[in-house]
Amino acid sequence: MAVVVLGAQVRDGYPRPVLARRLERALHIARAQGQRIIVSGAGEAPAMARWLGQRGFTQLLIEDQARSTNENLENSQRLAPGEPLIVVTSNYHVLRTRLWVWHLGIDARVVGATCPPSARRKAIARETLALAHSALRVGWRRLVS
Repeated sequence: MAVVVLGAQVRDGYPRPVLARRLERALHIARAQGQRIIVSGAGEAPAMARWLGQRGFTQLLIEDQARSTNENLENSQRLAPGEPLIVVTSNYHVLRTRLWVWHLGIDARVVGATCPPSARRKAIARETLALAHSALRVGWRRLVS
Protein backbone atom coordinates (compact mmCIF):
# COMPACT_ATOMS: atom_id res chain seq x y z
CA MET A 1 0.00 0.00 0.00
CA ALA A 2 1.19 3.52 -0.76
CA VAL A 3 0.03 6.93 0.40
CA VAL A 4 -0.51 9.37 -2.47
CA VAL A 5 -0.53 13.12 -1.85
CA LEU A 6 -2.29 15.13 -4.54
CA GLY A 7 -0.54 18.38 -5.39
CA ALA A 8 -1.78 21.87 -4.70
CA GLN A 9 -0.35 25.35 -4.83
CA VAL A 10 3.36 25.95 -4.26
CA ARG A 11 4.95 29.39 -4.01
CA ASP A 12 8.68 30.05 -4.30
CA GLY A 13 9.36 26.32 -3.95
CA TYR A 14 7.37 25.89 -0.73
CA PRO A 15 3.95 24.29 -0.22
CA ARG A 16 1.21 26.80 0.50
CA PRO A 17 -0.98 26.11 3.57
CA VAL A 18 -3.49 23.86 1.75
CA LEU A 19 -0.73 21.59 0.48
CA ALA A 20 1.13 21.66 3.80
CA ARG A 21 -2.01 20.31 5.50
CA ARG A 22 -2.18 17.48 2.94
CA LEU A 23 1.47 16.66 3.54
CA GLU A 24 1.02 16.67 7.32
CA ARG A 25 -1.90 14.24 7.03
CA ALA A 26 0.00 11.97 4.64
CA LEU A 27 3.09 11.97 6.85
CA HIS A 28 1.01 10.98 9.86
CA ILE A 29 -0.64 8.11 7.96
CA ALA A 30 2.58 6.87 6.35
CA ARG A 31 4.52 6.85 9.62
CA ALA A 32 1.70 5.15 11.53
CA GLN A 33 1.33 2.41 8.91
CA GLY A 34 4.92 2.11 7.69
CA GLN A 35 4.01 3.12 4.13
CA ARG A 36 5.87 5.02 1.46
CA ILE A 37 4.51 8.26 0.02
CA ILE A 38 3.98 9.16 -3.62
CA VAL A 39 3.98 12.93 -4.15
CA SER A 40 2.07 13.79 -7.28
CA GLY A 41 1.83 16.90 -9.41
CA ALA A 42 3.71 18.70 -12.16
CA GLY A 43 5.58 21.53 -10.50
CA GLU A 44 4.52 20.59 -6.97
CA ALA A 45 6.15 17.18 -6.50
CA PRO A 46 9.73 18.42 -5.93
CA ALA A 47 8.56 20.92 -3.28
CA MET A 48 6.48 18.22 -1.63
CA ALA A 49 9.43 15.80 -1.58
CA ARG A 50 11.67 18.49 -0.10
CA TRP A 51 9.08 19.30 2.60
CA LEU A 52 8.84 15.63 3.59
CA GLY A 53 12.62 15.21 3.48
CA GLN A 54 13.06 18.16 5.84
CA ARG A 55 10.93 16.19 8.30
CA GLY A 56 13.10 13.10 7.98
CA PHE A 57 10.84 11.13 5.65
CA THR A 58 12.70 9.44 2.81
CA GLN A 59 10.43 6.61 1.58
CA LEU A 60 9.30 8.65 -1.41
CA LEU A 61 8.30 8.19 -5.01
CA ILE A 62 7.93 11.29 -7.15
CA GLU A 63 5.29 11.65 -9.86
CA ASP A 64 5.94 15.00 -11.52
CA GLN A 65 3.93 14.86 -14.73
CA ALA A 66 0.27 15.06 -13.60
CA ARG A 67 -1.69 18.23 -14.27
CA SER A 68 -5.13 17.10 -13.07
CA THR A 69 -6.74 14.90 -10.43
CA ASN A 70 -7.29 12.02 -12.83
CA GLU A 71 -3.67 12.21 -14.07
CA ASN A 72 -2.44 12.28 -10.44
CA LEU A 73 -4.33 9.07 -9.79
CA GLU A 74 -3.45 7.29 -13.04
CA ASN A 75 0.25 8.13 -12.83
CA SER A 76 0.51 7.28 -9.13
CA GLN A 77 -1.16 3.93 -9.72
CA ARG A 78 1.53 3.15 -12.31
CA LEU A 79 4.18 3.77 -9.65
CA ALA A 80 2.50 1.27 -7.31
CA PRO A 81 0.95 -1.31 -9.65
CA GLY A 82 -1.53 -3.66 -8.05
CA GLU A 83 -1.28 -1.95 -4.67
CA PRO A 84 -4.20 -0.31 -2.92
CA LEU A 85 -3.67 3.39 -2.38
CA ILE A 86 -4.51 5.84 0.35
CA VAL A 87 -5.08 9.14 -1.44
CA VAL A 88 -4.67 12.28 0.63
CA THR A 89 -6.26 15.48 -0.56
CA SER A 90 -8.12 18.36 1.04
CA ASN A 91 -11.50 17.71 2.63
CA TYR A 92 -13.28 19.90 0.06
CA HIS A 93 -11.70 17.84 -2.75
CA VAL A 94 -12.59 14.35 -1.45
CA LEU A 95 -15.83 13.95 -3.41
CA ARG A 96 -14.25 14.78 -6.78
CA THR A 97 -11.29 12.53 -6.03
CA ARG A 98 -13.63 9.66 -5.14
CA LEU A 99 -15.47 10.22 -8.42
CA TRP A 100 -12.21 9.79 -10.36
CA VAL A 101 -11.12 6.80 -8.24
CA TRP A 102 -14.42 5.10 -9.03
CA HIS A 103 -14.33 5.96 -12.73
CA LEU A 104 -10.72 4.81 -13.15
CA GLY A 105 -11.33 1.60 -11.18
CA ILE A 106 -8.50 2.28 -8.75
CA ASP A 107 -8.40 0.43 -5.44
CA ALA A 108 -8.07 3.44 -3.15
CA ARG A 109 -9.31 5.02 0.02
CA VAL A 110 -9.55 8.81 -0.13
CA VAL A 111 -8.94 10.84 3.01
CA GLY A 112 -9.24 14.57 3.50
CA ALA A 113 -6.96 17.01 5.25
CA THR A 114 -8.47 20.07 6.85
CA CYS A 115 -8.45 23.27 4.84
CA PRO A 116 -7.01 26.38 6.45
CA PRO A 117 -9.78 28.90 7.20
CA SER A 118 -8.05 31.53 5.07
CA ALA A 119 -8.39 29.33 1.97
CA ARG A 120 -11.86 27.82 2.47
CA ARG A 121 -14.05 30.27 0.60
CA LYS A 122 -11.91 30.34 -2.53
CA ALA A 123 -11.30 26.57 -2.44
CA ILE A 124 -14.97 25.68 -2.11
CA ALA A 125 -15.98 28.07 -4.90
CA ARG A 126 -13.35 26.63 -7.23
CA GLU A 127 -14.19 23.06 -6.24
CA THR A 128 -17.89 23.55 -6.97
CA LEU A 129 -17.06 24.33 -10.60
CA ALA A 130 -14.35 21.67 -10.83
CA LEU A 131 -16.67 18.96 -9.48
CA ALA A 132 -19.31 19.80 -12.07
CA HIS A 133 -16.66 19.76 -14.81
CA SER A 134 -15.28 16.39 -13.66
CA ALA A 135 -18.76 14.89 -13.40
CA LEU A 136 -19.45 15.92 -16.99
CA ARG A 137 -16.09 14.52 -18.15
CA VAL A 138 -16.69 11.19 -16.37
CA GLY A 139 -20.24 11.02 -17.74
CA TRP A 140 -19.03 11.71 -21.27
CA ARG A 141 -16.25 9.11 -21.02
CA ARG A 142 -18.72 6.49 -19.82
CA LEU A 143 -21.22 7.42 -22.53
CA VAL A 144 -18.75 7.10 -25.41
CA SER A 145 -16.91 4.02 -24.16
